Amino acid sequence: MTTRLYFLVDGNDPAQLIVDDLRNAGIDDGEIHAVAHRERYPLEGVPEANFTQRTDFLPAARRGVALGGTTGFLAGLAAVALPVPGMVLAGGAMVASLTAAGAAVGTWSATLIGIGITHRDLQPFEEALEQGQILILVDVSDDRVDEIEALIRRREADVVIASGELEHAREDVS
Repeated sequence: MTTRLYFLVDGNDPAQLIVDDLRNAGIDDGEIHAVAHRERYPLEGVPEANFTQRTDFLPAARRGVALGGTTGFLAGLAAVALPVPGMVLAGGAMVASLTAAGAAVGTWSATLIGIGITHRDLQPFEEALEQGQILILVDVSDDRVDEIEALIRRREADVVIASGELEHAREDVS
């Protein structure tokens, strides 16, 4: 099992030192994700969280598939139940094709919106990020959690480290 640890640090220099310590402890860059206010506080030498981790792209796509697919399915049922006179409809094919079309349109439109929205897990940290703090996420195996927390605290003794999902993180890390 893997545990995600997350914590805030003040600026790029402390973040860089902690990331170097994590790397020296055998944590791969693929398991370290840093988030900062990109325009005002660019990250240097720290693995930046990728596009899908920073934006609401994937959650929006999931919602779009569900909502669009459901709408398409209901439209397909309506088309089969209320056929247009003179049209021969293959019921199952019509329902399937409208469901697929609805899912595609729903996914497309929802992801266009999701690209511009901060990932909902990161929204509680927006104020801290605006002030120049950097949120670091580290994925570690469960058996190394205590070791990695101790490593982080050697650099930042008063840092608050939380773990698990980020949904209620602001109250944990502020």
